Amino acid sequence: MSSNDHPHREINAITLLCTDMAASCQFYAVLGFELVFGGPDEPFSSLQFGQNFVNLTASEGAPAGFWGRVIFHVPDPDATWATARSNGYEPMMEPSDAPWGERYFHLRDPDGHELSFARRIEK
Repeated sequence: MSSNDHPHREINAITLLCTDMAASCQFYAVLGFELVFGGPDEPFSSLQFGQNFVNLTASEGAPAGFWGRVIFHVPDPDATWATARSNGYEPMMEPSDAPWGERYFHLRDPDGHELSFARRIEK
């Protein structure tokens, strides 16, 4: 099967467990995600980020351990970092330039999911 057999190749959405829907909706809203379905009092919410989506599904138990990281490209990681900090969220690191050609920082959401906000560095 060739790549031409499947013309649409993208990750359109990720779904994350959350233990406090209101806190998670607020966290993602502060960082520029737009709520398009559900909300703070619902068991499932969908937030748009560019052409993609983060879905949140309520869970009574917190996710266990490191599962990986979701990377979101943003125009200005430094501004996103500042927005997170000014709203009381503590990023795991300050924005920095990576040898692979991105400026990025990591941040955990209210349920411990590791997120990275990055942009490609122009050479």
